[in-house]
Amino acid sequence: MQNTASELLTELCALIDAHAGAGVATAVDGLLLGRASGGVEPEHSLTEPLLVIMARGGKRLLLGDRVHEYRAGELLLVTATLPVTGHFFDATPEAPALALALVLRPSLIASLSLEAPAPPRTRRDVPSPAVATGPVDTDLLDAVGRMLRLLDHPADAPVLAPLIEREILWRVLTGPHGGVLREIGQTRSSLWYVGRAIAWLRENYAEPVRIEDLAARAGMSPSTFHRHFRAITALSPIQFQKRIRLQEARSLLVARPDDVAGVGHLVGYDSPSQFSREYRRLFGMPPGQDAARLRATTPRETGRSLP
Repeated sequence: MQNTASELLTELCALIDAHAGAGVATAVDGLLLGRASGGVEPEHSLTEPLLVIMARGGKRLLLGDRVHEYRAGELLLVTATLPVTGHFFDATPEAPALALALVLRPSLIASLSLEAPAPPRTRRDVPSPAVATGPVDTDLLDAVGRMLRLLDHPADAPVLAPLIEREILWRVLTGPHGGVLREIGQTRSSLWYVGRAIAWLRENYAEPVRIEDLAARAGMSPSTFHRHFRAITALSPIQFQKRIRLQEARSLLVARPDDVAGVGHLVGYDSPSQFSREYRRLFGMPPGQDAARLRATTPRETGRSLP
């Protein structure tokens, strides 16, 4: 007899708590773990396509003007690379928030989509947003639990992890968010075209950009591109680039706190005053002051984190 959702979440919490280390990566390829005790300061990060399941606590994400919230027993599905701001809640040092994530692989999703039931036909002028949240059923929790148990049996992981990964994705594909997940594996979809522009912005965030050029990279007219980009990311292309610039500047300033103007120039700002103004608007204080505060706090992992 299958365990209840409450029993499965209790097991997930124990496994995550036992294996979540200083970073998020684990010995199982594509499986990430996160532990956070909350705090008043929001986290700014650039997240990749992920399926995240919260086992304890909750998190509130801000993307553009959209707020997404998920808590224990719920999932977060992210289908594009996005700059997000997050804040944990219902989390303390004694009972931290605990979450796991699975990196989404487009080729595997494309293969499974061919076997999954076809979604209902809908006519949309714009694509689905790249972020979705919702409850997790017991079948999905059970599969996730078996994936986590492989951390205690590393010799089994190379054989069993790919099978369980397929099951987890299958559960999502055949559930309420199947249509959203399916888009990751579709070439020539709106998400695929916009993703090409996102990849360029991520690699060339310091370069001047014209909407017409980005639209050409995405194979769309400027008006269609702008509409689809905002529908997927909740940001305009210029806002998206600005977020990446400022987040990169923040990372650089930890190592170069006395070179605010130089860092601003490196990430694409010709005007130091504009850089300081926009930095303060996003992070709440001027660049130099923020860098000094970050250097004085406990060092945190600078790589990938859970959104």
